[in-house]
Amino acid sequence: MKHKFQHKIKALLAVAAVCTLTFSCSKWDDFKKYKEGGEIIYTGKLDSVKFLSGNQRIRLKAMLKADPKLTKVKVLWNGGKDSIVYDVDMQAEPREFIRTFPMEEGIKNFVVYTYDAAGNQSVAVNAVGQVYGPRYQNGLNNRVVSSASSLVDTTKIDWLPIDLSAGPIATEVTYLSKTGIKKVLTPIAQERTIIGDLDASAATISYRTLFKPQPTSIDTFYTEPVEVKVTKEYLRNTKIPFETVLNSDRWAIPKYWKTNAAVLNFTNGAGTKFGGVDFWFGGPQLAMEAGWSSDNMVTITNGKIYQTAELPAGNYTLEMDIPDCTQNGNFYTVAAEGSIIPDIENLSSAISYAKTSTTGTHKISFKLTSTKTVSMGFVGTLQNKGCCDGTFWRISAVRLKQLPLE
Repeated sequence: MKHKFQHKIKALLAVAAVCTLTFSCSKWDDFKKYKEGGEIIYTGKLDSVKFLSGNQRIRLKAMLKADPKLTKVKVLWNGGKDSIVYDVDMQAEPREFIRTFPMEEGIKNFVVYTYDAAGNQSVAVNAVGQVYGPRYQNGLNNRVVSSASSLVDTTKIDWLPIDLSAGPIATEVTYLSKTGIKKVLTPIAQERTIIGDLDASAATISYRTLFKPQPTSIDTFYTEPVEVKVTKEYLRNTKIPFETVLNSDRWAIPKYWKTNAAVLNFTNGAGTKFGGVDFWFGGPQLAMEAGWSSDNMVTITNGKIYQTAELPAGNYTLEMDIPDCTQNGNFYTVAAEGSIIPDIENLSSAISYAKTSTTGTHKISFKLTSTKTVSMGFVGTLQNKGCCDGTFWRISAVRLKQLPLE
């Protein structure tokens, strides 16, 4: 009985040893497989396999194993119906393996093998790649110009926001400079393009939008060029720091802007009157203010700050930024035909106006079917409420945007 038991123990130990050896071999020698009739030897497979998208083509990027027997790389797709084979010279080939080949548009499932001279293949490497082409191209939209205007030697092109899901990366502007045709690229996150050398004879510019469907895409797609008319910039001195022509310690008169007598409500010791620009609170910026004293900064009734320009036919938007004001005061933004803006009581005669007596960005829009003289600006009535109280209105930026008539 004891002899039989010892025999069973030895048999179990032998089985365990074989299992352990088999397991160890599978870990140590995982490039070999065994079957009836002999072993199959696998060549070293590609590492770090990636497929980078392109325009009706795709790029395989991978790392070659240090296997001197390797002689070929084969790529299959469409369930193995289509394939391409590359010869590999391990003596001359760099470790990074890069090949680009044509491919129809769509999402593709790839299988990659390597081979040695005897025809032994590696284990399969599976990867997914996407190819772009006419379907993607036909869905692309150009970025939209908000306005394109010139003042003296500076041309500014303002862009509207664009949907980022299709992969826009930049806008390319082509224009006639003083020395010939030039191109300038503007990153898609940038809302303005500035050109400093547009030729005086250039009435238009053209632009197109650049797209990369994926950050690693090897090709860039382009929309068809669009031509935009460059208009004159009709307002001057339109943002902080506003230029001035006559200053006190705090108050000043703005350059290029017309101010009526009601706005000039601060009088210094010499009897000189100032108003229209405030240097405090982040200025100099356009401003009207009344109050805080019983003997100065008198009530402003229909105070006006505006500019007048000859505007050609077009669609216009007048925007302004108010960083601070007496909430719900009696302040208006106005555009009116002629050389002056109307009083508050006569605003119905304006071509466009809006009450703009809260902080933030405000705008009015109007349309001209022919060239007109138009005055654009601000009118307000501000009360002097005596010591320690008053009303005020400050403007940090003004923008006039023009789009041609359709």
